[in-house]
Amino acid sequence: MRSLSQIIGSFSPISLDEMDGVKLMNRTDTKFAFKLVTLPVLLEKMQSFYRVLSIKDKLIHNYKSLYYDTIDRKFYLDHHNRRVNRNKIRFREYVGSDLTFLEIKRKNNKGRTIKKRIKVPKISAKLTLEQKQYINKIVGQDINVEAKQWINFSRVTFVHKEQKERLTIDIDLTFNNKESSGDLKKVVIAEVKQERMSRSLSDFMKIAKELHILPIRISKYCMSTLELNPKIKQNRFKEKKIFINKLKQI
Repeated sequence: MRSLSQIIGSFSPISLDEMDGVKLMNRTDTKFAFKLVTLPVLLEKMQSFYRVLSIKDKLIHNYKSLYYDTIDRKFYLDHHNRRVNRNKIRFREYVGSDLTFLEIKRKNNKGRTIKKRIKVPKISAKLTLEQKQYINKIVGQDINVEAKQWINFSRVTFVHKEQKERLTIDIDLTFNNKESSGDLKKVVIAEVKQERMSRSLSDFMKIAKELHILPIRISKYCMSTLELNPKIKQNRFKEKKIFINKLKQI
């Protein structure tokens, strides 16, 4: 079988400028997690339906993210406790694009993900006054947050040839804080981004179903928080943790 790089390289490319129509900053997300060994087969089946993002002739792009939360982990606990209208705050460096943003992702009570962001010079472990004010404005309240953990991975981005749909496939995921580190290098996390969620229109979702890969609500931030902080509240994530641990097995 061909290598991942060879398979990805056989897709028709799409540029950043061509992707303007599928930024989908206000969207629905459907996530999947599966074993890395399944990825080549899935990609081969996808090829006729999707184009791959090419930036400076590179198809696999590195992302570096520093996540922020309150001292008592409000954002993590909001997710754990299934609260609607919850937020995530991070700096993200899009390495291949030489771009870095302060990003705030909000999941509203209609199940939609809304992302707001401002361009910044670099990732920082300390927020400037302007950045704090921006966060407070988007979140809707004065809130004190601090840097919690790094999450780094490599991403391949696909765009459907006909539908308004974007697909990201994340591999080589690692995470760390000042005390500990971990990885999900044997696990793939894929995310289908659509204006309106439709499994019948997504060729990726159809292929995933054929391969017995089912949707799962999963957060890289929450899963890495669990591994880095074993004593944190996690009872509602136990089934997901067991599932991920099975995927990590050879």
